[in-house]
Amino acid sequence: MFAIYKKEMRSYFINAIGYVYIAVFLAISAFVCCFTTLQMQSYDVSTYFIIMICALVVLIPLLTMKLFSEERKLRTEQLLLTAPVTITGMVVAKFFAAMTMFAGTVLFSCINFYPLYKLADEARAADEYAEITSALGPNTAILTGNVIGILLVGAAFVSVGLFISALTENQLVAAVSTMGIILAMIVIGLLKGLINNYAIRFVLSWISVLDRFNYFSYGIFDFNALLYYISICSVFIFLTIRVYEKRRWG
Repeated sequence: MFAIYKKEMRSYFINAIGYVYIAVFLAISAFVCCFTTLQMQSYDVSTYFIIMICALVVLIPLLTMKLFSEERKLRTEQLLLTAPVTITGMVVAKFFAAMTMFAGTVLFSCINFYPLYKLADEARAADEYAEITSALGPNTAILTGNVIGILLVGAAFVSVGLFISALTENQLVAAVSTMGIILAMIVIGLLKGLINNYAIRFVLSWISVLDRFNYFSYGIFDFNALLYYISICSVFIFLTIRVYEKRRWG
């Protein structure tokens, strides 16, 4: 399992895809942070994270489109199926490789918020009563909650991309299909307010990834939301395992 994990991590940097993903992610995050906080002279980071979740529609498929599609295209899939590792171990290793790339980039992008703390320190230094009269600087609890939330949302999206990649040998098809599903998971939450039927709204709320993220955006760690995202990951990882079990014995 660890050998497959290392192979996948190495492949991100042997090919250009890893560098492209990191560069695009950091460029988008820096641009969005600049215009939602620094340009607006605001310490509110909620808009930044909502926009970054929307950006995952494009970013996550870059990570996942090759996970299994490339194996089928290069005819190395049989080597994986006959390797001394279980199918579960193989799938989980690929999932964690993509998650390592995603989580590492998200955490590194948090450096974007350093100027906000710097500005807050300068404001406090300029006004000795600033700490008493106003809450200067980003709310660390809210910032931490948003980071945890986007990591969980990203994990759910990665598991979707993993499953789609297992269904086709065409990386472009895998990327476009993953984009479509992730976009639907986001849009469902936005369309919910336009529907009057309570039963339909309830179902859409359960499916929507944004509804659960709202708890984290307020700095609240919600255990039910955590279980929700873990459940999505588990379902799609299980489906991916079933695809390869069928191929091994089919």
